[in-house]
Amino acid sequence: MLKKIIDLPKRISPNLRKIIGNTAWLFAEKIFQMGFGFLVGAWVARYLAPERYGVINYAWAMMGLFGPIAQLGLEQIVVRDLAKNTDNKEETLGTSFILKAISSVTTYLIVITAVYFLNPGKPEILWVTAILSAGVSFKAFDSINYWFQSQVQSKYTVWARTSAYIFINVVKIILIQIQAPLLAFAIALAVEQAITSVSLIFVYQKSTGSVWAWRVRWERAKTLLKDSWPLILSGIVIMIYMRIDQVMLGQMKGTEAVGVYSVAVKISELWYFVPQAIINSVFPSIVQAKEISEELYYKRLQKIFNFVATTGYIFAIGITLTAPYFINLFYGPQYAEAAGVLTISIWAGIFVALGLARETWLTTEGLMKFSAATTSVGAVVNVVLNLLFIEKYGATGAAVATVISQAVASYIAGAFYPQTWPIFVRQTKALTLVGWFKS
Repeated sequence: MLKKIIDLPKRISPNLRKIIGNTAWLFAEKIFQMGFGFLVGAWVARYLAPERYGVINYAWAMMGLFGPIAQLGLEQIVVRDLAKNTDNKEETLGTSFILKAISSVTTYLIVITAVYFLNPGKPEILWVTAILSAGVSFKAFDSINYWFQSQVQSKYTVWARTSAYIFINVVKIILIQIQAPLLAFAIALAVEQAITSVSLIFVYQKSTGSVWAWRVRWERAKTLLKDSWPLILSGIVIMIYMRIDQVMLGQMKGTEAVGVYSVAVKISELWYFVPQAIINSVFPSIVQAKEISEELYYKRLQKIFNFVATTGYIFAIGITLTAPYFINLFYGPQYAEAAGVLTISIWAGIFVALGLARETWLTTEGLMKFSAATTSVGAVVNVVLNLLFIEKYGATGAAVATVISQAVASYIAGAFYPQTWPIFVRQTKALTLVGWFKS
């Protein structure tokens, strides 16, 4: 038995070993962020207090609503194409970069215009949003991240992002110590995006090639946009039901309510890196499994659903039992209301994870239009429920609306479309934990 355990690494296939290594790097990055980044973030929240902290998060929410326009839904499309064929990587990466650069500028103008008209006479909100949104322009360099994802080499991306993350969090601590104004924190967050992009360029140049070798081909651009437009729409509606609650809270209840609610949301989303890291790492193998056999393909998909659902239950139950102590310890009594919100919002994560896992199947099957349709339904449900619940229940009502809309979009909607029924059944097996025994 001991010999078998010792020899186990030798018997793992090179492909599986690569996936495990890639996932380990992503986990290491997020665990570090959960530790160092969470503590600094809680310290910043304490320092700014709910009202000013709410301004920052209102601005982030506004950016999030329009962020998918800047991203153009290209991530999975580009990763998929590069995983299949690396021969034209310079053309794919160059075209992806220029498309994202154009869309980033467009997004910036849209966000600033929307905030200006929604918040007349509130210059602080406008300035914070303008500064934060400036960092969006650097998102074009995420094309480098797509390359490393496709080659299951996320360690390079981790190096880049972690370097920027450490530097900016140290800057935040200094800003707290010198009692800096709100705008200084907004500038720091925008600079983080710039540093991340510079770091990505550096590791790409050292490990792969030169960004100057990238080429732009407009025929390729049309192909990418043709494949990605459903994901753009999907991304927009996803962000509507992920962030519209904070925007509506800000408009209906003020930035202090946003500050309290944002604390609960940030804690709820802390563990989302777990399914995302797994899915990013196994996505190329899912695409490859489809080419081998349907049995292997669906077996791997069921394992992903099982894992993300079970992990969701573990986090949801743990946080529900400890929320009041957790909030008081890290954020203080000024955020006490966030505990009740957290015990509700944490349960949305299970459906978020199932939705992320389902996207791998939809992308592989070419059913991105369904993704756009279901998330649109979820967004409508969320907006309607927020209108009904926020006025009376405030942040708690927003949390209830989010959980219900996530369940509708990521799970329930699949039951009403014949092509997605098989994946709905597999999601159900994962939710009921039956999938671990009958996969």
